[in-house]
Amino acid sequence: MRVAVMSDIHGFSLALDRVIDDVETQGPFDHVIVAGDLCEGGPAPSEVLQRLQSDAFPCVMGNTDRDIAAGTRRSPRANWTRERIGAKGIDFLAGLPFQIRVKPLTNLADSTDLLVIHANPHDLDRPIQPDAADTEIRELIGEVPASAIAFGHIHIPSIRLIDGRLLVDVSSVGKPKDGDLRSAWGDFTWNDARSSWDAVIRRVPYPIEETIEQILLSGIPRAKKLIKSLLGASY
Repeated sequence: MRVAVMSDIHGFSLALDRVIDDVETQGPFDHVIVAGDLCEGGPAPSEVLQRLQSDAFPCVMGNTDRDIAAGTRRSPRANWTRERIGAKGIDFLAGLPFQIRVKPLTNLADSTDLLVIHANPHDLDRPIQPDAADTEIRELIGEVPASAIAFGHIHIPSIRLIDGRLLVDVSSVGKPKDGDLRSAWGDFTWNDARSSWDAVIRRVPYPIEETIEQILLSGIPRAKKLIKSLLGASY
């Protein structure tokens, strides 16, 4: 059993295309899942949704997906995103599930699942920080049954084992924030011998020149600030 998990595309369609190409090269995979924050923030929100729906990738809801669908994010860029994706795109975001579970084998308990969420197993906002203490992460995760948890939200890749549970921040397709301007995604493999999941973070070169041109032509508000933020690859 192999599962590819990507997250935080944020409307960057050209980076998404590169990551999907890499997933296909590294495959085959039994599942390709997207861990939320699909379209807000980048120059091609509609194109991202069209690609994800065309490829039939299951997606979970991220905090920006929730906010765009509910209309609670009212910045000029958020309003522009809502206009670009239209009513069908908003309905798609509103209907996304909170989580997706992948069972390595049908007869195994939930405790062996790969759990795909956006931020943490209980809400869409509180991050699982890569440098947080074990006690803090235990309190945030709780007793949710899963052998591995895949998530995004803070755009910084990490792999961590706590109490035998694998925690993997697969980082971001569209807006990496760890100082490395390459897209990232997670490659998960079920290990029959150990009855557990293994994970690797894969990095993909970013189509930066093409993306800058796309940003400038898109009409997205505050384009120059967006380009500066993308190039900085950090908070």
